[in-house]
Amino acid sequence: MRDYYNIKINLPGGIASPGYLRDVLTRAWNANVRQARFGSRQQLLFTVHYEMMRFLEKDLKDANIDYEINTARFPNIISSYCGEDVFRTGQWLVANEYHTVLDSFDYKPLLKVNISDSNQSFTPFFTGNLNFISSPEPHFWYLYVRQKQSNSVFKWRDLIYSHETGRLAKVIEACMLSEDGIGEEALYQMVREKISYISEPAASDLDLPSFSLPYYEGFNRYESRTWLGLYRRDEQFPIELLLDICNLCMKSRIGEICITPWKSLIIKGIEDNYRTEWSNILGKHNINVRHAANELAWQTEDHTDDGTILKKDLIRYIEKHDTRTFGLCFGIQTREKSEVFGSILIKKRPLIRIGQLALFSLYDLYFTENFNPNSRTQILFEKGLFKIHLPVQLERLCRRFNNRRIWENEEMHKPDPEELKSEVHDLPAVHQCPHCFTVYDPQFGDLLHNIPAGTPFSELPDDYTCSTCDAEKIEMTEMIAVYQ
Repeated sequence: MRDYYNIKINLPGGIASPGYLRDVLTRAWNANVRQARFGSRQQLLFTVHYEMMRFLEKDLKDANIDYEINTARFPNIISSYCGEDVFRTGQWLVANEYHTVLDSFDYKPLLKVNISDSNQSFTPFFTGNLNFISSPEPHFWYLYVRQKQSNSVFKWRDLIYSHETGRLAKVIEACMLSEDGIGEEALYQMVREKISYISEPAASDLDLPSFSLPYYEGFNRYESRTWLGLYRRDEQFPIELLLDICNLCMKSRIGEICITPWKSLIIKGIEDNYRTEWSNILGKHNINVRHAANELAWQTEDHTDDGTILKKDLIRYIEKHDTRTFGLCFGIQTREKSEVFGSILIKKRPLIRIGQLALFSLYDLYFTENFNPNSRTQILFEKGLFKIHLPVQLERLCRRFNNRRIWENEEMHKPDPEELKSEVHDLPAVHQCPHCFTVYDPQFGDLLHNIPAGTPFSELPDDYTCSTCDAEKIEMTEMIAVYQ
């Protein structure tokens, strides 16, 4: 008999209402669950002892809450909604459009479905089997199809209207599951025989954006409000913390909590008059929101400690050797049929297998084409590494990426001699936040803190904080800005 059971609750699109989430977490708490996780497909995960399992199941069934035990039959619909508003892309895609698409799914998909803004690089494009990606045409979507357990992706020949996405996905899924390995043309014809839908020709291909993972932790301003990103190093969120978050969201009329594929939370729309209460919650639960950016760029599998432990070891090595990882993200795969997202992929495999018993472990190191994690092409860098050799080879691969960037930039504009003769003016010192790199320039002051232009840094109040991430004044470092 199992001692513990793994529970998975899907949150379609990575969106949870505070009331619903509080309801689920309260039932988990009553079953003596004290920690929860969020999955790479934006699900709620927790582990319950077998003695409490039947009580929790009854509670969940009484509340009509869908759940799975030790399975992932329904892999959840994931979306880039978590980054909408906070990481602006200039797209036509807004909150209402996401909800329109999600509401069109009147069934629980057995295949992985991704819904993505084509201009963002916060959530993956092609980790689904059915990947809907916004097109340049408002309210129409590209569809890229990937067969199960395959890296081959093909573009559907039509752009799909927002209201039709769920209906079409249901038919495509039924066809793909009934005909294993069906080809591109055969699948299209089979679907067309079963359903008609509003569409436009997909004349052009998707133009993939270059990858740059935005910093998604801490308090950050957007428009006149604030969003808060929460990351946990061990990927475990205390249920007491989550309950406090749900209660404050309901008190302050925040209608949604967003889960990211990086197993973190984003709370949008925090009004200034509730900012202190949010800070108090973080203080009450001793939550740090100033992790280094290179630590936030890792994805591990769900319900595994192996990947989390390895991640910590590799991050420690990277920090010790001051390795540059900007522009990269990392995925750790410890189970054969799992899938992780990353521009550098670390895959664990047994050296010897006797039945179900795996003896000793080796690691293979891959990188994706152009180091873009959305590429489905994986290139082997080193094979059969022992764990002790993995950090050094990972550093080598990071250096290859950085050298490649240098080579790509060799053709950058070089000023002509006449430009070099232009007069250089040294401006007064500016001060930069070491966490988010926001600059305080006395020429412009700080409108968010009502600091008028012309105010020297030395005359700022002692309790002045960074306008973006709230770092203290004493942490900001002096720099000299030079303009031609």
